[in-house]
Amino acid sequence: MSNQINQNRTHKETLSILLGAAFLMATSAIGPGFITQTTVFTDQMKAAFAFAILASILIDIVVQLNVWRILAISGLRGQDVANKVLPGLGYFLAFAVGLGGLAFNIGNVGGCALGFNVILGMDLTTGAILNAIIAIFIFLWKDLGKAMDKFAQLLGFVMIALVGYVVITTAPPYTEAIKQTVFPSEIRWPVVLTLVGGTVGGYITFSGAHRIIDAGITGKENISRINIAATNGICITGVMRFLLFLAILGVVVTGNKLDPDNPAASAFRIASGEIGYRMFGVVLWAAAITSVVGCSYTSVSFLRTLFTFVDKYHRFWIIGFILASTAILTFIGRPVVLLVLAGSINGLIMPLSLGTILLAAHRKDIMGDYKHPIWMTALGWCVFFLTVYMGWIALQGLSSLIK
Repeated sequence: MSNQINQNRTHKETLSILLGAAFLMATSAIGPGFITQTTVFTDQMKAAFAFAILASILIDIVVQLNVWRILAISGLRGQDVANKVLPGLGYFLAFAVGLGGLAFNIGNVGGCALGFNVILGMDLTTGAILNAIIAIFIFLWKDLGKAMDKFAQLLGFVMIALVGYVVITTAPPYTEAIKQTVFPSEIRWPVVLTLVGGTVGGYITFSGAHRIIDAGITGKENISRINIAATNGICITGVMRFLLFLAILGVVVTGNKLDPDNPAASAFRIASGEIGYRMFGVVLWAAAITSVVGCSYTSVSFLRTLFTFVDKYHRFWIIGFILASTAILTFIGRPVVLLVLAGSINGLIMPLSLGTILLAAHRKDIMGDYKHPIWMTALGWCVFFLTVYMGWIALQGLSSLIK
């Protein structure tokens, strides 16, 4: 079936889908938390944070290549692979991804509302509802896949361009940043693991993989395309992280103090005045709305093959997911416990999902005659144990909050 789909599709259309999948994954990772996280760590570590970014990118590539290759070559989504590895595991993984995705989507919707508040002075409730309408419009589009691809690409380029402009205005110490990338003055591995979790944790790495499976770009004949798309997704995220790091670094190295209540916004304002503050609003809104789209699409995709009624009406389930996130934010607010719980769930989902994928890598009943590279499997298991540690840290954070 996938071969027939690929034969009927032009080379240009295939490349567009692969680029769209890469941007869908990248923009799913680049959310409000990504921006705040990068700002805070840059403020704390200064130029030494460059090494943490590079290390996280290398780990991300290992995770992404393993997950995307195994899923796309098998033609199975994450939950289906999990059910073949251990019957019932796919249902548990889908539940965990859905719960974590819902909680994070509340934060994403809140980021959309804050972005409109900065840009237009709009109150948060109105902003949240308006952004829900925008996201729903995308999922009502006749060609859903193309709509998501173009939306993610457009706003991804907008974010990179705006942050790139701020980098130029702040004139950060490029030489020191390059030096610290290779020879850091300090290394904080928990920071590296936090970046990894925020880039390929939870639902994020599955977003692009499920997109290319939906498009029928599967099987060994597409392995080179899958590799390029998977790597591009991480590279796009890495470029955005480095640009944001440089923009903030140019502000903090001169002794400027960031507002602890909104460090990223204050950095943009210091860098470029009121225009910079409005630009931050655009970046925040673009990061949040694309994360809403990616999170909603991927969370529901985990249910589609498990429940036929979800698959049949998947667009409306995605819309319901967006409405539920918006309603919780509007009527209840953004509960701190819920968001910390989501972080803990995502910290646990990552080793669970990665370990499951690696167990499937050499199963003939799943992968057929495909031979997954041993070196890739070995590196994958190394990252697995790192993510187990990260999950343990996430659980400790939750227990301290409950106490």
